[in-house]
Amino acid sequence: MKTALALGFALSALFATGGACAQTQRFGTATLTAGMHLIKAEVAATDAQRAQGLMFREAMPANAGMVFVFDAPAPQCMWMKNTPLPLSVAFIDAGGKIVNIRDMQPQTLDSHCSTKGVPVMYALEMNQGWFRQKHIKPGMKIGNLPTK
Repeated sequence: MKTALALGFALSALFATGGACAQTQRFGTATLTAGMHLIKAEVAATDAQRAQGLMFREAMPANAGMVFVFDAPAPQCMWMKNTPLPLSVAFIDAGGKIVNIRDMQPQTLDSHCSTKGVPVMYALEMNQGWFRQKHIKPGMKIGNLPTK
């Protein structure tokens, strides 16, 4: 009886965590700047972290996001597989300048890419519309970006 009860509690805990079980990567954080705005960004700097990204996240706080740090400057594309949040992504060059910003729809495999032929070192994902609401546009700089 005790074993069955313990198993029941364990299964209840497992199901209560839902998508959290799918989240296996741990991410460091960095505080980025965008003009006068501060962003608490999780840092995805390894292949495994970049592959997981914000998959399975149900919500993200205001002024929070994820910065993807690539191995070397190159054109990059992002997608929204298993990502239920509508997001906007800013592609950022090695000097911190925003190259372009794209809105991305949840649960799609559509490619959202940096401007053709322009190498980027970072991609910053935020809640959809965040850049527009804060008047952050291409050509502006993101500060305090992490290095590899």
